[in-house]
Amino acid sequence: MSENNEKKVASEEAQENGATDGTQKTELEIAIEEAAKWKNDFLYLKAEFENYKRNALKERSDLLKFGSERIARDLLEVVDNFDRALELGVTPETAQTFKVGMEMTAKELKDMLNRHGIQEIPSAGQMFNPQHHEAISSEPTTEFPDGHVARVFKKPYKLHDKIIRMGQVVVATTPQK
Repeated sequence: MSENNEKKVASEEAQENGATDGTQKTELEIAIEEAAKWKNDFLYLKAEFENYKRNALKERSDLLKFGSERIARDLLEVVDNFDRALELGVTPETAQTFKVGMEMTAKELKDMLNRHGIQEIPSAGQMFNPQHHEAISSEPTTEFPDGHVARVFKKPYKLHDKIIRMGQVVVATTPQK
């Protein structure tokens, strides 16, 4: 009876190991099949990752190349308004209308910049801030307290929370008596 039990156990092991024709796979054959399966899985994942890297590089390149498209389109609308104003020409009779048109176009430009996250940093009369301002000179004045911005030559701007242009300012000092 022990011979029958041994054949039954061997038969069950053969079925578990994938042998159906009565031949039993050795542990080596099973290990080779598993290694081949793992190798194929690895090669598939490697190819997928290479495709991912290639697509990510292309997306990054396209973003750098075309990332300013929205702001460019909006800016072209403002340029069109300037071109139309310059085509009309300015005469003494149209000077006031021309000025109003330029003011409207300037407001349109500032609104467009705000829509894209570009904002002016208020400076005149504010305390001098070396993170926002570049002092190009100082002048004695009683109009503003010492260390405050007396005049602005170039306004500072930020894009969201990042300073993209420092302001050029004149800093007030206390007059000598």
